[in-house]
Amino acid sequence: MQFSPLALALIGLLLAAWVAGAAGLMIAAGAKARAAESSRKAARRMARMIDEAPAIPLLVRADGRIEGSERLAGWFGLAKLPQYLVDLGNGAGGKGLSAEQLAELQRLVARTQKTAAPFRMAITPPGSRRSLAVRGALADPQVSPGGAALLWIFDFSESESELARLRADAARAKSDFAALVGLIEAAPMPMWFRGPDARLKLVNQAYVAAVGADSAETAVENQVELIEPADGLSAAQVAAQAAGQKQAIERIVATTIAGQRRAMKVSDLPLGDEGVAGYAVDIEEMEELGRTLRAFQDAQRAMLDQLSVGVAQFGADRKLISANQPFRRAFTMRPGASEGTEFERFLREAREAGRTPEVRDFPAWRAERVEWFAQGEPVEEAWPLSDGTHLRIVTQPMPDGGLVLIAEDRTESLALSATRDTLLRTRTAIFDSLFEALAVFAPDGHMQLWNRRFAAAWGIEPDTLDGHPTADQLVAIIAPHLEKPKQAKAIGEIVRGATLDRKQTGGRVALADGRTLEIAGVPLPDGNGLLTVLDITDSQKAEDALRERNEALEAADELKTRFLANMSYEFRVPLTSISGFAELLEAGVAGELSAQGHEYVAAIIESVQRLTDQVENVLDLSQSEAGLLPLAPEKLELLPFATKVVRDREAAILSAGLSLDLRGGQTAKVEADPRQLGRALGQLLDNAIAATPPGGKILVELSRKADGVRIIVSDNGKGMTRDELRRALEGLRTGANGRPERRAGLGIPLARQLVEAHGGTLEIVSLAGEGTTATILLP
Repeated sequence: MQFSPLALALIGLLLAAWVAGAAGLMIAAGAKARAAESSRKAARRMARMIDEAPAIPLLVRADGRIEGSERLAGWFGLAKLPQYLVDLGNGAGGKGLSAEQLAELQRLVARTQKTAAPFRMAITPPGSRRSLAVRGALADPQVSPGGAALLWIFDFSESESELARLRADAARAKSDFAALVGLIEAAPMPMWFRGPDARLKLVNQAYVAAVGADSAETAVENQVELIEPADGLSAAQVAAQAAGQKQAIERIVATTIAGQRRAMKVSDLPLGDEGVAGYAVDIEEMEELGRTLRAFQDAQRAMLDQLSVGVAQFGADRKLISANQPFRRAFTMRPGASEGTEFERFLREAREAGRTPEVRDFPAWRAERVEWFAQGEPVEEAWPLSDGTHLRIVTQPMPDGGLVLIAEDRTESLALSATRDTLLRTRTAIFDSLFEALAVFAPDGHMQLWNRRFAAAWGIEPDTLDGHPTADQLVAIIAPHLEKPKQAKAIGEIVRGATLDRKQTGGRVALADGRTLEIAGVPLPDGNGLLTVLDITDSQKAEDALRERNEALEAADELKTRFLANMSYEFRVPLTSISGFAELLEAGVAGELSAQGHEYVAAIIESVQRLTDQVENVLDLSQSEAGLLPLAPEKLELLPFATKVVRDREAAILSAGLSLDLRGGQTAKVEADPRQLGRALGQLLDNAIAATPPGGKILVELSRKADGVRIIVSDNGKGMTRDELRRALEGLRTGANGRPERRAGLGIPLARQLVEAHGGTLEIVSLAGEGTTATILLP
């Protein structure tokens, strides 16, 4: 087929138009695609912005279907947002809204869908601390046609908690204010409040009663003042001064209350710009007591001046209040000395005047006397002075913390008593002060003197000795009371040997009542004979008991020796086995352990190590007390040895935040067991580390002295009191039931035993709040 040129031209034009149309369609499609992609990006950005917003929208359609973010499901306590509003209620596990909350929400949503009325609602899902605010309105038709409701849900949990706290604070403040007002009204003292103009604004009932007003309103209205003007200033003017100076003003004034003049202590307290508060305390009784006390003190001083005994009174501040004339004479107080002299100064001046005993350490002696103020009981002392004067000092503590010092010169009375009572005291010292039964026989055989124990020792009546019987008569009286009456003859022989033969003899007799007496005849320088009788029944029984106890102790000692010999093996083998198995487990011999398993194994190894150390301490302490501690002494250079002990505890010292200063010469050497001596020094260092707070300092000083090697470990930690140090030194003790009783740690007792095993000594000095110093002295 052949086409004409015109047809071909038409066909070309048609194809060109088709290509142009196709190109236009493609360009238009690309533009629409780009616009659609831009819309999708904008939609995603908008959705992301809504997800990140503090409020989340929820669309409720007319048929009850809901549309919203899945984040809202978490706010309601649901795993997933349901499709219908009715499904927001409590589901499995009690999640979602309660039935009441859901019903109220449905009602408000239905009303908005019908009437387009907005609503607000606050809900808290059950079991949740989240507080949600709901704001609902009719959705725009462009968002959702057909009468849908758009809900905006806000999370205001933090605001709700803050509001609840503020409400609680307000309620508490209101309650406190009511209690304060009630307290002021019930106060027994007059109290008032003035405004910035110093006029009364508020008074309590005590104020009303004090001024005699009908009511608080009447007193405020009439400006009835409780305090009278003084020094030309009224109470309101004084209050204005307190407000102007911005500081409280206290004064003591006299005022009339109920027809009586009373002393009142008045205080005006400025309260910033609000006004001035005031109160008045009745101190009339206190003033009266003060006047009575001053009158009593004056009368007491006048009376004390009439006594022949010196009396001085010191106050709670240890200053002299008064001293009568005999006291001033006894201590030769200088004429210028008056009240107010401190007790320490009084003792110093008395020493300078020679009116105190001669002591080697006067400051220490004076410090002990100062402690009289702290004692609750009277103390009596005798002060022999260098000039032969004897003072009897009696201290009487006072309730106010003061002290009454009484000084009585007993020089004359003591001299007279010594002269008059020489014979009586000699006889009393010989006879009545001894617990032996004594009797003195003259050379003719008659009894001259005897003590009160003599008749009781033989079991005879004291009246039978009033006739001064002879030795033969005494033997006849005693014979019936002996287990073997024939032994009475031996008693007569002992008396004759002491009086006539002038020789000392003795023996033992048994009485019928089971007692055993030991008798002895002693010749006296004046020709008389002394017969001594001693009841040794208890000592005889004690001797038998001690003999049995000694046998039991020997058996126990042998048992203890065997026990200690086997205890090391019995204790150490199980601990070594446990430690070995734990190390095998940690090495993975029984299989790879979990991380928790490694922690358990590490805890087992650490506990075994601590238990091994404790067992070593107990065994060493027990062996040391039993004298069985093995020692392997060798020549040690002290400085390297101590340096190693300190280095072993470097981590503990650094972790405790302490500093340690090691001082010593290179030439100090000692013969000792390095293991046992190292344990002793380590125990002292461990105690110092434990007792020293962070930032403290520990000093280890090594020195060679003439008497041996000295090691000092000191710290500036909390220290110990005397009782704490005593308990620390006791360590393990045997209680009343015979069982070991734990008194304190084993560190210090073990260190002392180890040092003493080397022939050395350990001394510890500690002061509470200042630190502890331990000194090891080795030969």
